[in-house]
Amino acid sequence: MFLSVHDIFKIGVGPSSSHTMGPMVAAARFLDLLRNGAEVIPGAGQLASLACRLHGSLAFTGKGHATDRAVILGLAGFRPDAFDAEAAEAALATIAETKRISPPDLPELAFDPDTDLTFDYGPPLPGHANGLVLIARDQRGTVHTQQTYYSTGGGFVQTERELAQTDTQTNDLHVPFPFATATQMLRMAHESGLSIAQMKRANEISRGHGASLDADIHRIWAVMDGSIQDGLKGTGILPGGLNLRRRARQIHEALIAERGQNQPAPHSINDWISVYAMAVNEVNAAGGQVVTAPTNGAAGVIPATLKYHLDHMPGASPKDIPDFLLTAAAIGGLIKTNASISGAEVGCQGEVGAAAAMAAGALCATLGGTPEQVENAAEIALEHHLGMTCDPIRGLVQAPCIERNGLGAIKAVSAASLALRGDGQHLVSLDACIETMRQTGRDMNHKYKETSLGGLAVNVPEC
Repeated sequence: MFLSVHDIFKIGVGPSSSHTMGPMVAAARFLDLLRNGAEVIPGAGQLASLACRLHGSLAFTGKGHATDRAVILGLAGFRPDAFDAEAAEAALATIAETKRISPPDLPELAFDPDTDLTFDYGPPLPGHANGLVLIARDQRGTVHTQQTYYSTGGGFVQTERELAQTDTQTNDLHVPFPFATATQMLRMAHESGLSIAQMKRANEISRGHGASLDADIHRIWAVMDGSIQDGLKGTGILPGGLNLRRRARQIHEALIAERGQNQPAPHSINDWISVYAMAVNEVNAAGGQVVTAPTNGAAGVIPATLKYHLDHMPGASPKDIPDFLLTAAAIGGLIKTNASISGAEVGCQGEVGAAAAMAAGALCATLGGTPEQVENAAEIALEHHLGMTCDPIRGLVQAPCIERNGLGAIKAVSAASLALRGDGQHLVSLDACIETMRQTGRDMNHKYKETSLGGLAVNVPEC
């Protein structure tokens, strides 16, 4: 299945791509279903009310991840890529007061947020850990239309039918370089003499994305960099009840002050890398605009690594941005296709681990690495995130998530550097590492997969 750079990097809203953006997109898709009259249950009367049930991880960490708000706003017509925070707050207040919702191009419908949106803490739905059921009823309370959606990570949403079809699909052959594994990617690079970014570009062009590709990629980077800048200006306490204060601005100001010193500590470069990533994830935690890279919970790793390259590496140029993000997208597509980028499915190894692998490979390529060195860099970064759990305290994408992005970016830079010191030959392949991540996630106890039922979530007092 072809995954575009636009699929991997989506402009959206925090705090979670799978728990906020995905449910909002699912709600928008359900409205489309109602508008075109598809799948109306025979004998149903006129559309009168809406309801939603959240299952699995969406139920367990939904409050902390703003899943309830996302569903309500999605049903009111809001979308992640054009989110208006002020209008959203006004809409939520009106719906809470009137117990009515007014989807665009549909009649006003009954919807009580207190009773029509339920959290089901039983076993997850069979298709995926992130499941939600959206229901429309008629005046008698009879089901008019019902659809089950799965939010599979990174803002991707599929129905039950689509999820089943994905399991049976083979690699999409309608692109010039249809690599579905790293082994195939390296073989095609060797045979063509092209870089990974050049092959990815050719695939994008074949799908009609060529005319605006570079402009689109620079827009993605502009949003990423904007979230860094916003985070470096932010102050105060993050929402949600943990009383976690924003630190990026203070750290950044201290780093700038240290620049005047004759010999700042060599390891301070790690603090620069970390602060860029933390800035992004503080914006994400506050519900601001970020780019899924490949998820919101891991949104800081790739921007921080690219920012490090552009602002701290001699000879770096904005011309490097397209190849960086195209390489990262190619690696992210391999991980998404062969394992998962969902914390609810495989833990944080699939989020920060995947982001670190993407960033490491992209930085290695930008610094002149061969395809073999790029693959090695991605493997090093992913290998050293294997087994990482997802145990957000109080279900908030804050602790340990914000700092974890900083360390993920540092690992990405280190992995790229190590790979460039070698010739690309190494023991563990990226394919083997991705498969190991998949198996590890499958075997991981569900308490450690974005449920807040284990790990730090239960061992740190909520105060």
